[in-house]
Amino acid sequence: MTTHRSRTRSAAIAAAAAVTAAAVLAACGGETVLSRGSGDIVAVAVRATPPPSSSAHNAADVSFAQQMIPHHRQAVAMAELAAGRAFSPEVKALATRIKAEQGPEIGTMSGWLRSWGERVPGDVPKMDHPGHEMPGMMSAEEMDRLSKASGKTFDTMFLQMMITHHRGAVAMAGTERSTGSYPPAKDLAEAIIASQNKEIGQMESLLGAG
Repeated sequence: MTTHRSRTRSAAIAAAAAVTAAAVLAACGGETVLSRGSGDIVAVAVRATPPPSSSAHNAADVSFAQQMIPHHRQAVAMAELAAGRAFSPEVKALATRIKAEQGPEIGTMSGWLRSWGERVPGDVPKMDHPGHEMPGMMSAEEMDRLSKASGKTFDTMFLQMMITHHRGAVAMAGTERSTGSYPPAKDLAEAIIASQNKEIGQMESLLGAG
């Protein structure tokens, strides 16, 4: 009788241990097989897959996000000026599209940086990248002149500046495409290259028509 009870108790302990092990492995993203041998249930780890992490990014991805955020913010600021200052409906429509595209992208890149434990430009005052480090950025004087223009003069200035701005963004995205390692960042770089090259063509046509 004692022997039977001991065996029963041992089986119960082994079963509890197996359940515990399975829970731990499941929490770690692994797969568990419960096998029975000699009356005892044994948990066997088949594969333990580490949970998704931010380790897939590199320094190029961080640089891309930290520079493209203020670059996009300036494009959005330029686009917002067009609402009340542009003369051409085509220019106003283009500005609306630029703001709609680049605003959400700022949020996406900010989320990446926070998940990586990196600084988001603007989170720390006066620590954004100077404009000269990013191709296509307008100087404070250029932004001031644009903000004071209106009508057809604004349209011409806006298109000329935004073409330069877009070309800078395309160059930055090209660097990310060739040197980055984080797939979503590389995908965004591809999207920027495609959309902004298309918009450059549209703006050049508008300038030619004017």
